[in-house]
Formats: sequence, structure tokens, C-alpha cells
Amino acid sequence: MPTKKTPASAKKKTTAKKGTKKKREVVPVEEMVTEDIWGLYQEVRSKGPEFKSELEQIRNVLMERHYPLVKYIAERLLQTLPKSIQIDDLISAGLFGLMDAIRGFDPERGIKFKTYCTTRIRGSILDQLRSQDWVPRLVRLKAGRIDKALQRLTGQMGREPTHAELADELEMDHAELSKEIQAGSAKAMYSLSDKWEDRDDDSSMEKVDVLEDKRSIDPMGELNKQDMMGYITRSLTHKERFIIEQYYQVGHTMREIGEMLSLTESRVCQIHSNVMARLKGLFGSKTSTMLL
Repeated sequence: MPTKKTPASAKKKTTAKKGTKKKREVVPVEEMVTEDIWGLYQEVRSKGPEFKSELEQIRNVLMERHYPLVKYIAERLLQTLPKSIQIDDLISAGLFGLMDAIRGFDPERGIKFKTYCTTRIRGSILDQLRSQDWVPRLVRLKAGRIDKALQRLTGQMGREPTHAELADELEMDHAELSKEIQAGSAKAMYSLSDKWEDRDDDSSMEKVDVLEDKRSIDPMGELNKQDMMGYITRSLTHKERFIIEQYYQVGHTMREIGEMLSLTESRVCQIHSNVMARLKGLFGSKTSTMLL
């Protein structure tokens, strides 16, 4: 039986089909869609600890993808917090929550990762804020109870309740209620290194530069006191001037001054009384003096 010959062109086509194989393109993790990154993350995690470096690289990409969500949650919480809280601190705490959410997320449960990580991010930020709060949590709970009672009575009465009405509602006496309100009042900390103005240049002063030190001595006031003391005591003897200066400027007692001058305490008091009587006679008739 004659053999049917295959045309040469058909052989070429067959050979071309067998030799042509499509190569699978390797897409970088950064360019993959989020769903594919999650699939790759689960696949690499199931391989074991020997792929730890590759797993961390994929996790970092997932964190970069969800960073805007962390920033959004932090900005929402910042609106209810004191001005001393920095947005960067909230974002940093939220990133730790995002990292924990990536480690503990299980797609087989049928929960969206955004829903799962939102709770973890918010909880991580709140935990960080509680750890920095110097007010005990029990005090915060009591303050919240007082605030809820205040809102409830305001809605019932159509006005803000009095202190006595609020105390009766909470079954507390007036002193205890005042103490709890004061303990649970909002407090904030401010850095003395912050700029006094909103400018970033070096000419802007820091808050520590304008903070008053009430324990320091006013130079101008001290000079005025010295000049006034010198003017008042210029007509006194050396012993009388020493008693006045030691008593009013240094702050020594009459007994200590008497020991310095080898005089009795009663004698020092007598000299002091005579000096004050003479000074009042000299300056008492003038207005705007220290002796009036």
C-alpha cells in the first residue's frame, strides 16, 4: 500500500509549532496587584523558615500598599487627641499593628484584610496612647461614667444639670464628685523644645526661651531694692545699718543678729524699733514710698 507523503510545508509548520514555547514572564512583587501579592505571601510562608528573607520582602511590599490606611486611621484619631500628640507617633504605632495583622491574617476565614487590619491598627495606636497616659485607667473609667451621666441628664432636663443633681444621679457626695472630676480632667504635656512660632527657621524661639522662672531673681528689681536700701539707710550708723540690712535683706532673726553684734535679742529689737520710728518720721509724710 503506497505511503502518503507529507508536504514539506506541513512539516515546517509542525516543527515550528513544536519548537515555539512561550516563556513565563517573572513580574516583580512591587508591580503585582494586591491579591496576587497575598497569594504569593501565603505560598512562601507555607514553604518554611528557610524562605524568611523572601517572606520579609513580600511583607514590606504589603505594608507599603496599606500605609495610606494607617495614615488615615492615625489622622482620624488625632482629631480627638490633645495637641501634644504627634501624628508620626500614631503612624509608627499603627505600623506595628499592621505588621501584626499581616502575620495573623488568614484569608480562608473569608474576612477582608482591610476590615481585619483596621481593627488591629486602631487597637495598636490606642494601646500606645494608654501606655503613655500617666492617669490610671480606673480614673479614666470613672471620668467616662461621669460624662455619660452628664449627657443623660442634659437630654432629660433640657439643660445642664447642677452639681447636686449630678451627684445624686451618680450616688456620690459633693466632695467625691469634685475629686473625680478634677482627677479625670484632660491633661497634656508639651515639649519645651517646640518652636514658639510655626516657622522652621533658626530665628524662631523655643518655648523654653520664654518660660518664666519664678525662682530666679529679677535683676532690675534687685538693683532697685539695693538703691532704695542705700538711700534709706544713708543717715544711719554702722550698727543700725547692719541690723536693717541683715534683717530685711539677708533674712536673719533678731537673735542671730544679736549674736553677730554681741548684743541681746531685746537690745537688737529696741534698736530696730528706734530706727523704724525715725525712718517713718523722715519718709512717712511722702507718698509713693515703701514705708507707707
